[in-house]
Amino acid sequence: MHQDWIWGLVGGGLIGLGGAVYLLGNGRIMGASGILGGLVDGSGRNSAGERLAFLSGVLALPALLTLLFNIPADTHLTRNLAVIVAAGLLVGIGTRIANGCTSGHGVCGMSRLSRRGIVATLVYILAGGVTLVVMRHLLGVI
Repeated sequence: MHQDWIWGLVGGGLIGLGGAVYLLGNGRIMGASGILGGLVDGSGRNSAGERLAFLSGVLALPALLTLLFNIPADTHLTRNLAVIVAAGLLVGIGTRIANGCTSGHGVCGMSRLSRRGIVATLVYILAGGVTLVVMRHLLGVI
C-alpha cells in the first residue's frame, strides 16, 4: 500500500505545531509571506533574527529530514522553468494581494475561526483547482 499520505499528515501537524509555538512564543501569527515580506521591505528589521531563523528552518529542515529518513526527492514538479518562475511570481503577488499566505490564513487563520482566513483559504483552494485544470488539461503546460 502506498503510504506517502503519512508524510503529508506529519508535515501538516508540524506546520500546525510551528504556528502554535510561534504564536505562543511571540504573540504574532506565523505567516510565511509576512515573515519574508518584513525582511524584504524592511518593516521587520526589529525582528530580523527571528525571521531569518524561521526561514532558515523552513529551508534546512526538509533537506535534513530527507537525509535522515531517505525520503525520495521526486515531487512531480514540472521541468518547465518558465512555469516554475511564473508560478512563484504569481504566488508572491497573490499573497500580497490577499494580505497573507496559506500558512497565515489556512493554518493560523482557520484555527482561530477567522472569517477572513476561512474565506481566503477557500479562494486559494478554488483558484488552485481552476489553475490546475486549465494548465494541465486545457493547455497541457504541466
